[in-house]
Amino acid sequence: MSAREEILARVRSATADVTTEKRPVARSGSGSVPSQQPDRAISRETLELFAENVADYRATVVRVPAEQVAATVVEQLRAAGLGSVVVPTGLDAGWTAALDGAFDVLPESDATSAQTLDGIDAVVTGSAVGIATTGTIVLDHAPDQGRRELTLVPDTHVCVIGQDQVVHDVPEAVSLLRTPEGAQRALTWISGPSATSDIELQRVEGVHGPRTLIVVLVDEGARADVTAG
Repeated sequence: MSAREEILARVRSATADVTTEKRPVARSGSGSVPSQQPDRAISRETLELFAENVADYRATVVRVPAEQVAATVVEQLRAAGLGSVVVPTGLDAGWTAALDGAFDVLPESDATSAQTLDGIDAVVTGSAVGIATTGTIVLDHAPDQGRRELTLVPDTHVCVIGQDQVVHDVPEAVSLLRTPEGAQRALTWISGPSATSDIELQRVEGVHGPRTLIVVLVDEGARADVTAG
């Protein structure tokens, strides 16, 4: 018996009592696996879980009411000592105006190359959805988020997400992100700053995207609060 045959024989022996019967998986009418929390109402626990898990990825989470978003974004960028920022075409006009009065602002339309973006300190965007159980933020690159390149090249990403955009789990997020049949669009899933590890398991940040992620969570039930990961 060859080594290959011996290994396969051991696998067959170890799995002899494993049934091959397919187990049905409950799915929604759209065909997706349903959320474990079907009630769409946003709970305080869901927001707390989202903020906690985002911070676990070494991101900074700032929770403020809507009227403080613009000032908070400016404050966070100033605290980081940054001087230039690129903004998507559809970013909230009030946020853009606040940035324009404090930094060198590059409109998305003028960010024509990766080389241009490489000279910019930060990007400020909106977002599509946040996932509490994983601490993930998803961008669908709508006008308030800009094209993907904007969120990959600058070293700092300030991402604003509303409390009504936070869902409990991945299936719920996927159902919200689902497009009409046949439609295609890019999605960027962000779980903390860009990070990788070398062969010695040394964590290196900023290799594949922003080194610093600042999440501004619009939470009408909270006073200004900062959690650093």
